Amino acid sequence: MTDSPSKEYISMARLIAFFCSGFLALLSTGELQTQTQHDFTVCGSSVANECSVHMCAANIGISHPDIVVETNTLSSVPPPDITYTLSIPDRTISSGLLSALQLEAIIYACQQHEVILQNGQRAGFLIGDGAGVGKGRTVAGIILENFLKGRKRALWFSVSNDLKYDAERDLKDINAPDIPVFALNKIKYGDTATSEGVLFATYSALIGESQAGGQHRTRLKQILDWCKPSFDGVIVFDECHKAKNATSTKMGKAVLDLQSKLPRARVVYASATGASEPKNMIYMSRLGIWGQGTPFKAFDDFLHAIEKRGVGAMEIVAMDMKVSGMYIARQLSFSGVSFRIEEITLDEQFKLVYNKAARLWAEALELFTRAADTLGLASRKSLWGQFWSSHQRFFKYLCIAGKVRRLVELAHTEMQHGKCIVIGLQSTGEARTREVLDENDGHLDRFVSACKCSSHLISLKLRLLGRIAELGKELPLNTLDELIDRFGGPEKVSEMTGRKGRVVRRPDGSVRYETRAEQGMNIDHVNIREKERFMTGEKLIAIISEAASSGISLQADKRVQNRRRRVHMTLELPWSADRAIQQFGRTHRSNQVTAPEYIFLISELAGERRFASIVAKRLESLGALTHGDRRATESRDLSQYNFENKYGTKALDKITKAILGYIDNKVPPPKGYPGGDIMFFRGNVMANCFFLSCIPDCTITKFLNRILGLEVYQQNSLFQYFTDNFEYLINKDKKEGKYDMGILDLAPGNDEIHEETQEKFLTPGNPQEGQVILYKISVDRGMNWKEACSKAEKLTGDYEGFYLSNKVHDTLTSDNKSCRGRNLILYKPNIGKQAHPENLDNLLLRYYKVTPDEAKDFWESQFDFSFTNCTHANWKGKCKLIEEGQECFLGMRLKQYHMLCGALLRVWKRVSDIVSDITNSSILQIVRLKTKQNSKQVGAFTFCYLLLLNPVS
Repeated sequence: MTDSPSKEYISMARLIAFFCSGFLALLSTGELQTQTQHDFTVCGSSVANECSVHMCAANIGISHPDIVVETNTLSSVPPPDITYTLSIPDRTISSGLLSALQLEAIIYACQQHEVILQNGQRAGFLIGDGAGVGKGRTVAGIILENFLKGRKRALWFSVSNDLKYDAERDLKDINAPDIPVFALNKIKYGDTATSEGVLFATYSALIGESQAGGQHRTRLKQILDWCKPSFDGVIVFDECHKAKNATSTKMGKAVLDLQSKLPRARVVYASATGASEPKNMIYMSRLGIWGQGTPFKAFDDFLHAIEKRGVGAMEIVAMDMKVSGMYIARQLSFSGVSFRIEEITLDEQFKLVYNKAARLWAEALELFTRAADTLGLASRKSLWGQFWSSHQRFFKYLCIAGKVRRLVELAHTEMQHGKCIVIGLQSTGEARTREVLDENDGHLDRFVSACKCSSHLISLKLRLLGRIAELGKELPLNTLDELIDRFGGPEKVSEMTGRKGRVVRRPDGSVRYETRAEQGMNIDHVNIREKERFMTGEKLIAIISEAASSGISLQADKRVQNRRRRVHMTLELPWSADRAIQQFGRTHRSNQVTAPEYIFLISELAGERRFASIVAKRLESLGALTHGDRRATESRDLSQYNFENKYGTKALDKITKAILGYIDNKVPPPKGYPGGDIMFFRGNVMANCFFLSCIPDCTITKFLNRILGLEVYQQNSLFQYFTDNFEYLINKDKKEGKYDMGILDLAPGNDEIHEETQEKFLTPGNPQEGQVILYKISVDRGMNWKEACSKAEKLTGDYEGFYLSNKVHDTLTSDNKSCRGRNLILYKPNIGKQAHPENLDNLLLRYYKVTPDEAKDFWESQFDFSFTNCTHANWKGKCKLIEEGQECFLGMRLKQYHMLCGALLRVWKRVSDIVSDITNSSILQIVRLKTKQNSKQVGAFTFCYLLLLNPVS
């Protein structure tokens, strides 16, 4: 923040000034033009959860230099047997140029490429390894293997032309320097002279068109002519998540088109975030999950089935893909990595500025509405679309700026402890800087508006611009420029962004705009040079944006001079989990001396949760092919910020109706609101145009966007009311057993799990048959006397301890009354289900406290009797329900389940349909367990054996 007017930097006032002046001009002439808007779709789970050290299936090669893990879910299913024989030279393998882990992926990819799907296309393979595991070398190894088999041409698509040099490096690193790499962007449209080697191109180049005409008018046609229709070489879609919108973008359609026209090509998809959401898998047409010969006729059928079946469904997809040999996903161990969320308290001065900005935007909304009414504007969709887009962008920048001071303090503290800093940003502000520079001949000290308006609109405009200019004196500076300045200037900071220039402070205190390109160096190589300076230790602070978030390595590598521990601070969370994972992967990679620390900076503003929820939802969905379960117990977890789900929608509906007076809400408004509950409902929201203007078609996205425009105390109290309702609805469903917990750990405590029987079934599939196994599992839920005593020793409460019931069972013989005739419990809230009466009053009414010595005989007797007898059982162990042919497990120590594991995707619909007919719910609970024999299992479970046996037999 700055306390006085500044002519030195471009302030955020430019954003609001540009928007207001430009739109009032458009309104005055009655013209509106549709401009490109940012995609603010809300999207986000845990950054990491429980994993198992990956056991490599390939028995060749040298171990990977770092510990690599696999999620417990994926590690519970085996990959198919290896039948493929490698042609890669022994010297490459024995020297460790390719680790055993990378060789494993190469073998399974090449093995899968031998399979022809039922639609006549060659099966593809997905490498889902996490950032830093070494996908580049793995891909290079696949190309080398095919080159040695006589397939001398390959296509390699990625996100940046700069990564062509990385591709050459990877081939050189595995002793394949003779395979040439050609950059498509350096080849003329009519040139197909290159006969052998790798043709490297970006996804954007795939849709390139020539304006000059000729035979090769498009890059796609040029590529197809180079390949020839019989092409059976490798096509690598590196960072393949870039093709995720395959049906709605030209680029995505080109990716599908290329696969369709080269049916015998050996396709490799490679990305750490290849399927962050099921809908984004559409471009993976070669996996054979949907289409001819599968349970799903088309992708839409697959998508509907997965989205319908809850959080655990994508885990089943991942397991099925691994079992079928089409997918592998390992990640670096997070051992040594620390995560924390730094909640930042905003100072009063910043809150004052924020409140002024909120009031100004409210005034702007009112004036724009009046101007539109004056002009009689019929269609206002474009107007309001751009208004709210600019509104959200403005407050996002303001939220980020409010965290700069604290970030600088944290960074200096960490550097004093011998560490170095990497700061993650998405927005650089360059577009706005260059725009104002162009408009003002390089001067950054005033607002400009060149508009012709009617006299009425001119007065509205001048009034608003005057207010904007006033506010501009107090607004924070451009975040990126301010950060660099606070850390000592470009000489101290390695900036790796897409900016071509920046505003810097001269030694005399004045400022200037300068290009980032150094003398004699192309602007395209600036980021590479800045990376070198950071890795050598010449600079100890790096700032990266999305432009530097793919492919670049910034870890504490053993081979570089700067081996200080990296502290990766996220000042601005990316708009998608794909981008977040890519950015986090820059500092946690193979061959590092120390693992990084991650710090997520989130302000106390409720509106900040909007941006955290973006990452949270997709990270949660990303569990499908990375981490997966929904446990929010650790500080590194972001799922607490995810509101884009059915509970968020219901909570929003409840608070909207409560505020409008349509319903009486059981959840009270936040305490401490000025004026009490009445003012909360009337003064806070009812009179606020931002909230009311979105009520008719309000969504979570819109709500979280709009509250950014409320004053600080208003948005925080409104958001608190929303989250209170959100949590109330979740807790209500949990109590009623309706909450989808994702993948649950069966008996995660001290309970013992035994595998009793298993039946195996072969299921037809594409490209090959799968195996489904029906297990009978028994869970011993008992707590023996030794464990009970151990827990009792730690009790401290007055009412905690052993309790014996007052009631004696009449069904037992007199010899047994003193032993089994009474219920015995160990009372401590939350210690366990069997030790938890409904409340303390009920406890004291039905039970009396006894000493451990008095409890011992009763406990041991109950422990044995309850092993195979339910609560209803008499002294002979008989239960009326069981005698009538029904099942009864009430109160039993031993509980039995039936669990379906293996290639579940093949039988998923049939199983869920049968369950749905009986239980009125198509959701199958996915559970994870580990038996006493150390066997890991993940699958769907039910109490009814026939339910599962029917569909698979």
